[in-house]
Amino acid sequence: MSDPELEQIRAQRLAQLQSQYKGNPEANQKSAEDRKREAEEMRNNILTQVLSQAARARLNTLMVGKPEKGRLVENMLLSMASSGQIMGKLGESELIGILEKVSEQTRPQCSVKFDRRRAALDDSDDEL
Repeated sequence: MSDPELEQIRAQRLAQLQSQYKGNPEANQKSAEDRKREAEEMRNNILTQVLSQAARARLNTLMVGKPEKGRLVENMLLSMASSGQIMGKLGESELIGILEKVSEQTRPQCSVKFDRRRAALDDSDDEL
């Protein structure tokens, strides 16, 4: 193949691909929104099956105050439900226990080091 023929084939293929993606952007965006909405509905359905109303209310309150922690707990509950670790509905007290475990895991570990040698060599003692 010569260069002009190759360039013509490339241009046709590029035009074809652009028409596929640009031809119907509303449909592509709408289908992405539909998939996102369906996934969110599925999450909500599973959480409704797994949590009692009081526990669900507590989780929603957590989502308002700390959304990233709420998502973490939701994902944890969904994985527990899918693996079969949760058999019945969890009550509020069980959810509080899970929240405490998550809080312990996510709490940053900090340590304070005090150098006694430097504290013992304080310059204020030299003035006497």
